[in-house]
Amino acid sequence: MLENAFIMVVIIMAINIVYVSLSTLRVILTLKGRRYIAGTIGTFEIVIYTLGLGLVLDNLGEIQNLVAYGLGYGLGVVIGSMIEEKLALGYITVNVISSNPDISFTRQLREKGYGVTAWYAYGMDGDRLSMQILSPRKYELHLYETIKTIDPKAFIIAYEPKQIHGGFWVKQVKKGRIRKSVEKAEEQQEAKQEEVHSRGE
Repeated sequence: MLENAFIMVVIIMAINIVYVSLSTLRVILTLKGRRYIAGTIGTFEIVIYTLGLGLVLDNLGEIQNLVAYGLGYGLGVVIGSMIEEKLALGYITVNVISSNPDISFTRQLREKGYGVTAWYAYGMDGDRLSMQILSPRKYELHLYETIKTIDPKAFIIAYEPKQIHGGFWVKQVKKGRIRKSVEKAEEQQEAKQEEVHSRGE
């Protein structure tokens, strides 16, 4: 009896985790304009949802099933958002303001494959270099590290554009230069770690 109750709890929780994870992905994909993929996910999502809800409604007197349903829902939201972060779909636009307009910021970023538009601005304490940078979301953290390496005091604001059309940016970003620069940076980092490790031995 207890074994059957435990199995039911696990099944309900697993079904709800899968359902809510798919639901989270569907919403995100819909917002990003991937409507056909979102529609396909929605088909599986509703089937799984019906199965889970049916199990709970058939055993409505069992409080542990309701608890499992609620916990599965919460875990599904977390897991769905984690999956989306790993997929890192779309692009990120980063606005950067450097306190030193003489730094060769744009050249260094363009060499790494990022699309950069720059202009001079004026802040409370003097001249500034303002930039708008486009990057695939999966390289977002690498971009931040690159910016901080060039100017540790740079002011950074990031947001996700809903639509991008035309221009030099998209063509440049899609050529894969950023991927190559990221892979090169990772190889250099690994080489440094191996060197430090060998010295330690």
